[in-house]
Amino acid sequence: MRQSIIQWFRFASPQSFYPLAGRLIPWFWAAAAVFGIAGLWISFFVAPTDAQQGEGYRIIFVHVPASWMSMFIYLVMAFWAGLGLALNTRVSGMMAQALAPTGALMAALSLWTGALWGKPMWGAWWVWDARLTSELILFFLYLGFMALQAAIDDPRRADKAGAILALVGVVNIPIIYFSVKWWNTLHQGSTINLNKAPSMAQTMLWGMLLMALAFWMYSIAVALMRVRAIILERERHTEWVKHAVE
Repeated sequence: MRQSIIQWFRFASPQSFYPLAGRLIPWFWAAAAVFGIAGLWISFFVAPTDAQQGEGYRIIFVHVPASWMSMFIYLVMAFWAGLGLALNTRVSGMMAQALAPTGALMAALSLWTGALWGKPMWGAWWVWDARLTSELILFFLYLGFMALQAAIDDPRRADKAGAILALVGVVNIPIIYFSVKWWNTLHQGSTINLNKAPSMAQTMLWGMLLMALAFWMYSIAVALMRVRAIILERERHTEWVKHAVE
């Protein structure tokens, strides 16, 4: 057991993590492609037409997974940032930096698809609804994290400053999730709940879950690619990087 823990801790070194990430990337891209093709097929060609919203409801198969991932990625980013702040591990800060752009993309996709869905459903592209507003704040938190890190020349200082911002911003995640329960909002409640059966057809549920898995695999693949680039940039003066890029 102790030996296994020691083996895992060696991946805290950029030199050890770099080749591991390289080996994992093709597998996550392949999984993203498989889940994405299956999810899109079920979502847009197999799932039935919604009785109330018609064909326009199908945007939820992109909107809901993007919304889930925007929150989940932020929690993972804050975890890595906090780990780096507590243990002073270099790879942790790099992983947090690598996750931020994908998290911002998911938040932007959530807001954009939400607007496309909201126009026919609510008659408006945007309303200052509790969930929409807190999701917009999440998007700005991602942008703020990236801007703060870019503004500080020393990567280690940038990691620490970004970690503090990321950890403070975690308070926004439960606000997004519980906003439809805490306030009277236009946004509909959750259709998937761990405490009760989902209020949607089985094929709709499968389409949404497969799309969520595709988004998840994509996010991991892109983050691993980005962290390898960050490692090469930060470690460019080391001997192992010089040999790796030869």
